Amino acid sequence: MKIMSAEDFTFTRAVEYGTEAQNETVKELITAVRNEGDAAVRRFTEQFDGVKLADFRVAEAELQAAYEQVDHAFLIALRQAAHNIREFHEKQKRNAWFDLQPNGSMVGQTIRPLQRVGVYVPGGKASYPSSVLMNVLPAQVAGVQEIVMVTPPATGGKEGIDPYILVAAAEAGVKEMYRIGGAQAIAALAYGTESIKPVDKIVGPGNIFVALAKRYVFGVVDIDSIAGPSEIVVLADDTANPAYIAADLLSQAEHDEMASAVLVTPSARLAEAVRIEVGKQLAILPKRDIAVQSIENNGVILLVNDLQEGIQVINRLAPEHLEIMLNSPLEYVGQIVNAGAIFLGSYSAEAVGDYYAGPNHILPTNGTARFSSPLNVDDFLKKQSLIYYSKEALMANGDAIMTLARHEGLEGHARAIEIRMKEEGALNGE
Repeated sequence: MKIMSAEDFTFTRAVEYGTEAQNETVKELITAVRNEGDAAVRRFTEQFDGVKLADFRVAEAELQAAYEQVDHAFLIALRQAAHNIREFHEKQKRNAWFDLQPNGSMVGQTIRPLQRVGVYVPGGKASYPSSVLMNVLPAQVAGVQEIVMVTPPATGGKEGIDPYILVAAAEAGVKEMYRIGGAQAIAALAYGTESIKPVDKIVGPGNIFVALAKRYVFGVVDIDSIAGPSEIVVLADDTANPAYIAADLLSQAEHDEMASAVLVTPSARLAEAVRIEVGKQLAILPKRDIAVQSIENNGVILLVNDLQEGIQVINRLAPEHLEIMLNSPLEYVGQIVNAGAIFLGSYSAEAVGDYYAGPNHILPTNGTARFSSPLNVDDFLKKQSLIYYSKEALMANGDAIMTLARHEGLEGHARAIEIRMKEEGALNGE
């Protein structure tokens, strides 16, 4: 892991939108599903997953069988994590509000949940039951009535789905699950097929083809984001444990070869100790091959003059995950304006947030923490504006409204007010 001065570090935001060929493939897949429905989904599932699907929908018997296959300790941990996640997101709920004025006008806002949401859950090497909880539970707390999950079938001619994914979905309360994946699943959710009703929003991570498909259907439906590779930044000083830092950096490096792991520190001694520790821990990491490429390509230790410069670096990076391993982390957290999730102290490992603490682990990547938030209850709500003007309120404010409308050249708008004011004899000069 290389050590360098922050002054020599080049800040880049590399957003992956796929190659021209990948984009064209996704467009063709989505068009086919839109035109042919189930037939296209079956064809692409056989082509890409090697599975001939009879039924898309997961049957109740398969769910029951899944419970018999999962480890009991996993189920206990999953249920506690689900409790923590639900409890955290309950605190994000909003209330409608109304503002009645003495002149008889009233404005307000109502809050309505989306009616139907699609959750994409990856399969294969990226099979994460925790992400099922993180996507589904905020939607449930928001009040979404119909939550549908899609996830790829097992490859090699089998229709089975990872039982841990199925159990996580069932525990989260999902009643509608389908064994389809890839861009064809995104298209089915967005446009609907004979078997699957269209949704209002699609959330959940996936490979490049899923990400491109989500971008393609945005506007027909809403989406959560175009997720990039995972990121972690650690801000630390001499009080931090090098072994803890190295372990946390590698916890993200093992995700994929494009993941990034960065240490920001004013301590040359700590920088060297972490560099050595990363090498030691890499040697015994099960996903060593992936983590090595991630560290070599996107791993760096940035030396800064002091913690204030370190904070400036972090706010420019706008990382997905930020760990503050300082003696008094709360003294600095108020200065962090760009970060998806902030982990305070030596014992708040990023993995605590990934699985258990309660805050959502679906976070903005690629520097988008500058303007984006973690997935939350608001993502599954829509707000409706309410406007009520009494006759007296309109008569009192009609002249101002007509003035603004005519300034913009919209006479029809002005006349919609004028006709009411004439009827009531309230025009100036009458």
